[in-house]
Amino acid sequence: MSDKTIYALSTVFGKSGVAVIRVSGADALNVIKEITKIDVENIKPRYAYYTPILDKNNRDLLDKALVVYFKAPHSFTGEDVVEINCHGSKAVLNSVLNCLGSFSELRLAEAGEFSKRAFYNQKMDLTEAEGLADLIDAETKEQQKYALRQMDGNLKNLYSSWRENLVKVLSVLEAYIDFPDEDIPQNLYDDILNTVFKTKEEIKKHLQGNNVNERLKNGFRIVIAGEANAGKSSLINTLTQRNAVIVSDIAGTTRDAIDINLDISGYPVVITDTAGIRETDNPIEKQGIEIALQKISDADIVLALYDGNGVFKDENILPLDKTIFVANKMDSLSASQIQTVKDKRHLLISAKYNQGIDELIAVLLEKIKDNFSSSNFLITRIRYRKNLEECLENLAEFSLDKEIELSAEDIRLACRAIGRITGVVQIDEILDNIFGSFCIGK
Repeated sequence: MSDKTIYALSTVFGKSGVAVIRVSGADALNVIKEITKIDVENIKPRYAYYTPILDKNNRDLLDKALVVYFKAPHSFTGEDVVEINCHGSKAVLNSVLNCLGSFSELRLAEAGEFSKRAFYNQKMDLTEAEGLADLIDAETKEQQKYALRQMDGNLKNLYSSWRENLVKVLSVLEAYIDFPDEDIPQNLYDDILNTVFKTKEEIKKHLQGNNVNERLKNGFRIVIAGEANAGKSSLINTLTQRNAVIVSDIAGTTRDAIDINLDISGYPVVITDTAGIRETDNPIEKQGIEIALQKISDADIVLALYDGNGVFKDENILPLDKTIFVANKMDSLSASQIQTVKDKRHLLISAKYNQGIDELIAVLLEKIKDNFSSSNFLITRIRYRKNLEECLENLAEFSLDKEIELSAEDIRLACRAIGRITGVVQIDEILDNIFGSFCIGK
């Protein structure tokens, strides 16, 4: 890692009341000495100084700003850090950034380099760094909540505990490699087997069905399926409270799957309007129906929408364990028809007149929450899953019935797989991929 002092704008470039420019590295205070009137010999860490920002060369006034110094190692990066809180106009930002760029000892930070330095200086592990990235990208309350949990170290603590247990096993095995003539005592033998078994089962449980992370990041997938003219597009427009899709009495108007992003009580949701399922000779409409069937197969929840005056046809195409039947057009139903629908335990709505929509959303929310309530530890990256699967494969190979060197190697490989998640082992080859997704000033 380069030890040169870096700088970058940490807020969005453009018009704003306040912007933050961050400088990190050994020369951070020297820079402040050159462009402000602060007595850096007596500067107090974490104390805000109101000061002019002056051009390094001609001493022109660039802005008046608050400057805060964070002394290493008590800073975000673990290095000396200075944050310049200046006005957020483009002219001010350009002038201050150009001024910093004129220092030979400074260079512009690369994407994610501040967080990368924090990792190298052991201010955070990789899971915490990626939690920070998720927090920056969070658009809903639940995304924010889980990102903060990860930043607090919940995943790090879980994975580190598994690795520590396996390291203890490895240390015992390696000790007995040096003494091949001695048998492992029965109590240690049992402890090793119990630790490996317990760790293996916990990782399996963590992996099983844990696709919630994908839903949290990309949206819980809800597909509205049904015959043509059942009111699917009207329901989409009612849920989004805008004309997101075309509504028409002409059957076959929707010929492709249309994804609409929603926030339902803090949970990200992608609702898909699909082509009406019916017999047709139109090749384009046929293709749309094929897409609809695939979307139904991939959905987390299917809303089987039908005209309440009839029944939902072709139930055989639906995954019943994740399907909610919804009778539309309740405004045109008789009391006996309404009772018939209720007896089936189907929901009743009128997409056109916004009736029953609150009840439908409440049911959707309950089903979504059921998926998250048992998942305090979400696998938030594909690389976590792959490394955990690799760890399990090595633990599955482990046996005390084979040569102790081979048994130790199985545990060593399992430890290494978990270590790649948190950054305990040397993993320079993946760091650029992780931190490269950050913004420049982070």
